Amino acid sequence: MAVEIGAPRLAAFLGVPDNARGIVIFAHGSRSGRLSPRNNYVAQRLRGAGFATLLLDLLSPEEERDRNNVFDIILLASRLKLAADWAQNDPAIGHLSIGYFGASTGAGAALMAAAGDARIGAIVSRGGRADMAGGEALAAVIAPTLLIVGSLDGAVTDLNQAAYDAMHCERELAIVPDAGHLFEEPGKLSEVVMLASGWFQKHPGSGRA
Repeated sequence: MAVEIGAPRLAAFLGVPDNARGIVIFAHGSRSGRLSPRNNYVAQRLRGAGFATLLLDLLSPEEERDRNNVFDIILLASRLKLAADWAQNDPAIGHLSIGYFGASTGAGAALMAAAGDARIGAIVSRGGRADMAGGEALAAVIAPTLLIVGSLDGAVTDLNQAAYDAMHCERELAIVPDAGHLFEEPGKLSEVVMLASGWFQKHPGSGRA
């Protein structure tokens, strides 16, 4: 279902399965958006596992014309908080616990947005630039966090290890064998889905009914 969120009128897709156990808000990378085939595949599989999903563009079309905005982690994090506020205040899904699924730069934004926010029940990063959240935000993240990287994505693996070391919450660094940054190799995105689904199921959220 197509929806719009907030004063910037951010375009989004909301999917809610029957008896949803939580909602996962997606934060895409710098060259992606709500139409991302990879994130839509992950979202479809998460809905099959019983989670509502919200895929949104973190910037308006006008904002996207300024490439500086694409890497403005503070701005992107504010949009994720806006999406969490929207979900919390929506009568149909407001009772659901909230999780973030971030990819590439979107992972940094998700971690910054989650810093100190007790509403966020769990976070998953796929090939994410978790380091872009900054050490102060990483140390303030409360939600259990899963960092997924491909074994062939050497530089990003190192950056995720550094982010892992900076965090104090429950966390795990999962390295998918023989996978690159985008997990385009056969079967590797399915491995990401299984890891993410298991993490969200293991950490059902902030205790909201």
